[in-house]
Amino acid sequence: MAEKTLAAAAETRSKSKIKQSPADRAFVICNTIFLTLVVALTLYPILNQLAISFNNAADALRGGIYLWPRMWSTANYKAVLNKQNLVTGLWVSVERTVLGTVLGLFVTALLAFICSRPKYLWKKQMNLFWVITMYVNGGLIPVFLLYRDLGLTSSFWVYIVPGLTGAFNMMVIRSYMENLPASLEESAQLDGAGYMTIFFKIILPLCTPVLATVALFIAVAHWNSWFDAMLYNRMNDEYTTLQYELMKLLSAATTASAGGSYGQKQTSNMITPASIRAAGSILTMLPIVCLYPFLQRYFITGMTLGAVKE
Repeated sequence: MAEKTLAAAAETRSKSKIKQSPADRAFVICNTIFLTLVVALTLYPILNQLAISFNNAADALRGGIYLWPRMWSTANYKAVLNKQNLVTGLWVSVERTVLGTVLGLFVTALLAFICSRPKYLWKKQMNLFWVITMYVNGGLIPVFLLYRDLGLTSSFWVYIVPGLTGAFNMMVIRSYMENLPASLEESAQLDGAGYMTIFFKIILPLCTPVLATVALFIAVAHWNSWFDAMLYNRMNDEYTTLQYELMKLLSAATTASAGGSYGQKQTSNMITPASIRAAGSILTMLPIVCLYPFLQRYFITGMTLGAVKE
């Protein structure tokens, strides 16, 4: 039996070799070279920032650092980690990322389920409304006044409530739900299931790829956001975020460098704007880099949604 299997595999390999034309081999070679270049261009900025972050800040000003530090130093990371309010900002960033992702994903999926139902009376009008919100917004000042009147400013919930749903994410999930077989819902209704039962027990389990993709979108947006902290919680240190604290540290280093006070600090191996930017970038991207491998399989599936029409 094993001999037959090996013989069949060998025969298949021989046939595949015979069928591969010179044009096919040239395509494979060109494709490999092209993808290798893409990977190199993608990884180089990250590796370069990693090398600068571990290099002596004063020595980094000479330039010439590419993939490996010339003078090893952890002073940049110590300067970033010793920043006041950094632990508070890290905790708030984790809280808003986890809570905002879970609540945002649930509300967006529920809205997409409603808008994807064929019998929904206002389906076309609601879809048109969400498309309009992608092109038109209320403006910075009206939005600030609205949040203030709603009592969201100077509170943690200003990070969560406004981002509970988004038009793009809703339409991505809605498109996936519309492609599910209608017979599943009809069969469940014949068995007496209501819409909430259908949503929780049938639709959501079938939407795992698109939900994982949208969850990654929402989590990255929450984790990288700092502008809302500056606008709505500038005077409240207990609601500051990690990104906002790093932005303030980078601005302070840039101001010190432009004002000439940096010259004295340089001799004592102090920080520079470039070294702070490199160390901050590495620290902020680590959680997302650690999370991405677990969602990669669903992320690729979700990104190819709608790529093929049958």
